[in-house]
Parts: sequence; C-alpha cells; structure tokens
Amino acid sequence: MKNLFSLLSIFAVFTFVMSSCGGGKGDESSSTGWEYNNPEWGGFEKVDYEGQVTGPNLVLIEGGTFTMGLVEQDVTYEWNAIPRRVTVSSFYMDETEVSNINWKEYVHWLRKTYISYPEVYRKALPDTLVWREELAYNEPYVETYYRHPAYDDYPVVGVSWLQCKDFASWRSDRVNEMLLIKRGILNPSPDQKDSESFDTKAYLDGQYSGNVKKNLPDLTNGGERPVRFEDGILLPDYILPTEAQWEYAALALVGNQAASKDELITDRRYYPWNGNTARYKKHDGNQGDIMANFKRGRGDYMGMAGNLNDNASITAPVKSFLPNDFGLYNMAGNVSEWCNDVYRPLTGQTEQDAENQDLNGYRGNHFEKLVMDEDGTPAEKDSLGRLKYEFVTDEESADRENYHKGNVKNYLDGDAEYIKYGYGVTSLVSDKARVVKGGSWADRLYWLSPGTRRFKDEDKSDRTIGFRCAMVRVGGESGNEDTGGNNFGKQKEVKRRF
Repeated sequence: MKNLFSLLSIFAVFTFVMSSCGGGKGDESSSTGWEYNNPEWGGFEKVDYEGQVTGPNLVLIEGGTFTMGLVEQDVTYEWNAIPRRVTVSSFYMDETEVSNINWKEYVHWLRKTYISYPEVYRKALPDTLVWREELAYNEPYVETYYRHPAYDDYPVVGVSWLQCKDFASWRSDRVNEMLLIKRGILNPSPDQKDSESFDTKAYLDGQYSGNVKKNLPDLTNGGERPVRFEDGILLPDYILPTEAQWEYAALALVGNQAASKDELITDRRYYPWNGNTARYKKHDGNQGDIMANFKRGRGDYMGMAGNLNDNASITAPVKSFLPNDFGLYNMAGNVSEWCNDVYRPLTGQTEQDAENQDLNGYRGNHFEKLVMDEDGTPAEKDSLGRLKYEFVTDEESADRENYHKGNVKNYLDGDAEYIKYGYGVTSLVSDKARVVKGGSWADRLYWLSPGTRRFKDEDKSDRTIGFRCAMVRVGGESGNEDTGGNNFGKQKEVKRRF
C-alpha cells in the first residue's frame, strides 16, 4: 500500500508539471478558456518551446551595455571611433573564423547542386591572387593556401563581403535542412539539383517539399503538415555580425565583471584580454607567451627560430592561441574580419546619431519585401530555388512613423553637415564601403584593439581579411532557462546543442 501511495504521488506531481509546461493537450487559453492543441476545440496550437538550438560552431554571447569605440590614443587622428555607450542584445557568434575547409564544402555543394548554373560555383571561388605581390615571393601561397589540405583549418581569405553574405545564406539553409532531417521530418537529399534544392523560406512557403519522412500532425484539418516557422524548430539566419556585435564579443568584458551582483566592471580592456601588452601575464606555463598572431615590428612576423613568438608568418589555424572570456578564438590578429555595416567615419558620433543607435546600432539597412503575385501570394521561386525579393521604395515607407525611406544607408551620416562622400574625388568612402574589424597577421598591435576600425569595398578581397558568422538570439537573453528580469533561473550556457 505504501509503495502504491508513493507511485500515485509521483504520478500526481508528474501530471502537475506536464500541465504547467504549456503547449500540451488540456492547456487552456488565458484569453478565452478554450483548450490549446485539441482538435475538438479548433486545433489552435501552442508550442511547448524548448529554447533556441545552438547552431554548429556558435557560442552564446550574453548581451549588455558597454563603451563602444577607442579606449586608447587615436594614433591615426581619424576620430572615427569616438567612445559612446551602447547596448547589444544577446546573440550567437562563431567561436572561430570560417576556415578553408568550410569554404571548400560550400563550393563543393554549389558545384554539384547548381549543375545548370556553373557561374554560381565560379562566383564563389576565393581570389587566390590576393597573395601575389610585386616584391615578394608569395607565389606558393597562390597555389597552396586555399587548395592544399595543410591549410584546411586556416581562415579562408580572398573572399569579398558579398561572397561572405552568400556563404551565410547557404549555411542557414544547410543547417535548417539538417535540423529537419534530425527531427525525422525529411530524409537526406544529397542529389537535389537547381531549383529543387532546399531553401528555408521556399520550404516555409510551401514551394519545396523534399523527400518527406514524416510530417507533423495537423490538429486543425487532420492528417499531417510540414513544419512552420511558428513551430520553433528552424533557426534564424546566419549573418555577418554588426560592428557593435563584433566589438562587444571581442572585448568580452564579462570576464572582468565583479563577483557581486552589482553592475561593475573591474577593469577596462585594450584588447580581448587583460593588460596593455600582447603577452600572457599569469604565472603558469604560458607566462610571457604572445596572445595573438600579428606583426610585432618591421620585418618581424613570428620571431626567431627556436623561439617563435606566434608560430605563424602568415595566418595560423583558427583555434590557435587562447580564446577570450566568451570562448571566441582570434578576435584579435590572424585575420581582420568583415562586419555587416556600411562604413561611415562619423557613425554614432553626433548627438542625434548616437541617440538613434544606442541599442543594436547598425548602418546598412536597405529594406526588402517579397515579390507577390496578383493574388497576394509569394511569386514562384527562381531557378536556384529561392524566393524573390525586391527593395522597399521611399513611397511605400513615406506614411510610416518608424522609418520613412527604403534605403537608409546614408541616414544621419554627417554628409550634409561635415563632408561630402564624393567617391574617388574627396573620399574613398561610398555605400559599397564595409566595416573591417580586428587586426591581422600583417598588422601592428594597435589594430588589434577591438575599437579600431577600417573599411574596404564590399566587392573587394584581401589576404588579410576573413570573417565569422553570427545569429540573433530569440527569447531570453541569458539562455534557454532565463526567466526574465532577475538573477534567478539564468543559464550562462545554452545546453540544447545542434
């Protein structure tokens, strides 16, 4: 009898917990009292959401406020990174730079999938000629750096901002396709071709069905249905990080937060590590080691034989050196990295501009919308299997209160008050100029400070520039068990991995 009572007690507790989770059959609407997920009551579905899956190679970056901009002397006297207080929402960031093997997987997929459109594959190839130089013997790198397996785990270079954006889009689709496969929704389709290749948005719009294994039950109409975005299974897009995200992640000031619950940073940082030098300071076996891959002085790229200071005359493997306090590798040195933003010297510097950019600041918006048919449904996907988009016009935006133009790359950029960005005449800055952050293997220590910034045209590439991807965080800022505005229930590391 005692054992039976114990079992009944356990069952009662289990039933209470399940009914409290939300989303299960029998859970009632707080608005109408109707049951969720019950075909007898209309079949309206409320998902028992488990939290955002952490995509491959991503690390959760818990957001917060920080001082963005230079924290040391502006030795270039460009005044293009004046310090200002901003807040960045939580997001995810690649723990490493995108490597050669990642890029080779990408072009392999393009080549075997878009067989009718070989120009797509050719467009994605890195420019290996970036290694060529008039007064240096770099020809071996032209032949080997991207192709040879010895460099598989080294950061990909010679890729433009535009190419990196295409990679991020491709990666989003491949990760979401694999999520559906792992969930038992789709079977693998390694032989998909041209317009019948998986695209997340085309799938959600019903223009891609694929090799279905078992769809979700349709509680409204009976039978089964494909996954919807509202099911919370598919991830947001991989993107290039904004300049604010990149700088916040690089500084990783979370490592200098006081042990108490006060909002207190004990020490500011010049680099992604503590101290004002590039050497490791702790008294252990690593004391005195160089913390990043950079050019220490004229003609000194890696030190002397027998005691190489960074062990790399050019780039180093993407997991070289110690990670910062967010767990990110090479946020200083190795390669500089593309950011999403259009470059402007005065971004965030004027009072009005700063006020408009103190939360998730970003310059580069050119709003888009789906191309619709006459019946108001999305137009048929294109020959590569993607939905069609077009830019929002100024006329369509004129009556809105939150924005008035479709293209706001030049909004409050100081052009009217301070300088005319006459490309090729008075400036090299144009709407094609994109922000580049972090020093490279060929840079002096000054450029390794996260606050420094440079630019390059989005269709150009360089042997010193690579990239990593980011992803927005949906839901609680501190992880999948975050309960909101207090310190209880917070989880620094998301447990649900890809």
